[in-house]
Amino acid sequence: MMHLNLFVYGCGHHSAAWRHPDSQLERLTSIDYYEDLALLSERGRLDAIFFADGHSAREVDQAPGWSVEPITALAAVAARTERIGLVTTVSSTFFTPFHAARHLASLDHLSRGRIGANIVTSMWDAEARNHSLERMPAHAERYARADEFIETLIRLWDSWEDDAIVGDRAGIYADPAKVHRIDHAGEHFRIDGPLTVPRPPQGRPVLFQAGASETGRALAARWAEAIYAVAFDIEAGREYSGDVKRRIAEAGRDASSVAILPGLVAYVGSTEEEARRKKAALDALLPVEHSLAQLGLFIEQDASGWDVDAPMPELPPASEFTGPQGRYRTILRMIEVDTVDGVRPTVRQVLGRLAAGGGHATMIGTPEGIADEMQRWVEAGAADGFNLMPPLLPGSLEDFVEQVVPVLQRRGLFRREYGEREMFRERLGLPRP
Repeated sequence: MMHLNLFVYGCGHHSAAWRHPDSQLERLTSIDYYEDLALLSERGRLDAIFFADGHSAREVDQAPGWSVEPITALAAVAARTERIGLVTTVSSTFFTPFHAARHLASLDHLSRGRIGANIVTSMWDAEARNHSLERMPAHAERYARADEFIETLIRLWDSWEDDAIVGDRAGIYADPAKVHRIDHAGEHFRIDGPLTVPRPPQGRPVLFQAGASETGRALAARWAEAIYAVAFDIEAGREYSGDVKRRIAEAGRDASSVAILPGLVAYVGSTEEEARRKKAALDALLPVEHSLAQLGLFIEQDASGWDVDAPMPELPPASEFTGPQGRYRTILRMIEVDTVDGVRPTVRQVLGRLAAGGGHATMIGTPEGIADEMQRWVEAGAADGFNLMPPLLPGSLEDFVEQVVPVLQRRGLFRREYGEREMFRERLGLPRP
């Protein structure tokens, strides 16, 4: 069975989604918005919902940012849902292991074993300055801290043995011999332990990672139990999955147990034409000046005077481009994919691709066509499932749950029901630590 998570982000992953008349802009700070998304995902039998997070405000005039803090939101969502997994983002640069372990263990108890955590190192100096740092630590230092952070998280969760609680009202609450100090003294953290929260129902919350860099892949190989990936097409997905699973095996772990989940932006319609109209309606809402300026940064050209409804101008090959290669190669691939009968896509179409998921896979078409493409990815070894990034919430998620999921179910590619009393890590096929 493929795995499917919902990536919750604002009004949707298209940067103009908030401008759409069907967006839920007015509800972004209302808990019932997130509860409704979780309940819809649960109705579709998705594995989990996932909240990204950041620690600085972005261009507040252009789009909503991080409207609610995810751990707080997931505590409320846990009370309204029963089966869906709940994944939050935790920054190893700004959290301490004790705080994170305590929050996550508490949520795992309150949700009856449904919590996961995506461990990130964060990126921007603006975030660092909100945490009393002048600038972000160097890349290597952030990843060294993350490695120690995860190791210490695990030791804290393991500081209570499974059967530590005796619960004898006439005697003792917990057996002291089964609750352990960790006495950690490392380069970044000094922690006595034990954790103040008993061992989580899952043993440990599920650990996610999303590293694309060399050090990120190495961190994922050592610790990740599921990985959020970026892959524009099957070839990129196969390269990433093959490389990371090789590293996992070299680290002495079972690579087949670690799910690789590329992001997926899907526009669903009863016909391909209808699906393309949905995309075009969102693309038309993009602020042209701002979008052209962003494109210009990516391709290192002045695009401010370009006609957005004209074909995309010819760009130099990647071998001649001196700027950051990853994004530039993705833009070249976007143009190649959308070139039909020798006619290049319009500038507006390229801006729309960039505005919804950037370098993530984009599928536009009927439920059967999208299911076909998802199946091709899984059978090619490019993915074990997908991290759904609906361009417009809740509408695009409703389209997927009501139209694509039934097709996957009929083909035997996705569950029809959750397992009886299964915890999140069981659903992912992971053993209890």
